[in-house]
Amino acid sequence: MSSLRGPARLPVALTIAAVSVLLLGGCSLFGGETAPTPQPTATSETPQPDPQLDLGADAATNKPFFDMISQEVVDSEVGVDGRAFVDALVAGGFPKDTLEVTPDTTSIGDAADSVQFSALLGGECLVGQFGNVGYASAVTPTLATGRCLIGQTRPIDW
Repeated sequence: MSSLRGPARLPVALTIAAVSVLLLGGCSLFGGETAPTPQPTATSETPQPDPQLDLGADAATNKPFFDMISQEVVDSEVGVDGRAFVDALVAGGFPKDTLEVTPDTTSIGDAADSVQFSALLGGECLVGQFGNVGYASAVTPTLATGRCLIGQTRPIDW
């Protein structure tokens, strides 16, 4: 009989090690106990309050509130037009004289693809847009005219 020496020993040792690992580590393959599954831990997160209007703050601070009010209009079953956004923003506390809105119809009487509306706060503008591509908003600098929207706007006389 020959004894195992030198390079022939390595494959035998590796085979024994591999079988041991499979037998010891793979108990669950043969009906043994499985490793415990990590369970999610309870978080202590507190719900965030709804954003609030702060007329003394800048436009960026008030953007979450502006977006919340505007999204409520978008999600409502009421017809979505410029007046609906203006009325909701006024009801939310924005002074009507700081708001602008574009017409709901084009110059030839067709429905506008989108309506823009804005609120002037602290020398900055909150500008919202709703139309065929959904809702979007941004904080923009005030225009040289002191207004927020470019072009013809609709009088807010209601």
